[in-house]
Amino acid sequence: MGNATAGRESGIPLLDQEEIETKAALEERHWWYRGRRRIVFDAIERLRLRADARVLDAGCGSGAMLAQLRRFGAVTGVDVNPSAIEYALERGAGPVQTASVERLPFADDEFDLLVCLDVLEHVSDDGRALAELRRVSAPGGFLIATVPAYPALWSSHDEAAGHLRRYAAGELHTRAESEGWRAVSETGFNVFLLPLAACTRRLARIRHARPRSDLLRTPHWLDPMLELPLKAEAAAIRRGKRFGVGLSLLAVFQNPDGTG
Repeated sequence: MGNATAGRESGIPLLDQEEIETKAALEERHWWYRGRRRIVFDAIERLRLRADARVLDAGCGSGAMLAQLRRFGAVTGVDVNPSAIEYALERGAGPVQTASVERLPFADDEFDLLVCLDVLEHVSDDGRALAELRRVSAPGGFLIATVPAYPALWSSHDEAAGHLRRYAAGELHTRAESEGWRAVSETGFNVFLLPLAACTRRLARIRHARPRSDLLRTPHWLDPMLELPLKAEAAAIRRGKRFGVGLSLLAVFQNPDGTG
């Protein structure tokens, strides 16, 4: 599949090199990415994967997660943006390749764990993406997905990020189960900053603010302070707490019997 074709099918806007480099820098240091990684890795550790697990990062971007995912097994990455894949290769993150999550270039039943972080909200057909992820998942394999929550919080942030949707309560769960996945667990995260974000985004709508990602609104020096709430949430989730609210949602699914 050609790179342009992958982009058209997914509906994801292709980023240029400058945008990729900006996002890569944010992924390394920004409080939100760091907090999300902590929560995702805790979720993976609870799965008790075998030592030689086969792992796919579906929507790997510039490859920031790939090196850290190696602790769980042999890791492969795909992303629809050719510039992101080039950047990942340059930083030695591979093996990676350009592909849409709606049409993955892998055999059936190939991976024990699939990680799909803030990708499904970008694709035109998330049901097709979930079906394709299940196709390449081994029997008993797991999918960990994160998505933005609450359609009512739609704002210029979502427009700038290229989102097509935010997920209502139970929506991801229902859509995944309709494609054969079995729900294992679900929790909201970024809970403590939800009231502030709700007020900020409502004000931005009133003012008709131009599209701009919220990740660019916080200065570097605030990162350690803003990461603290996510650290606390990660500790609570690790102890078994599940949050029914949050700016984002993390869900774990299992493929009960391989491809149908």
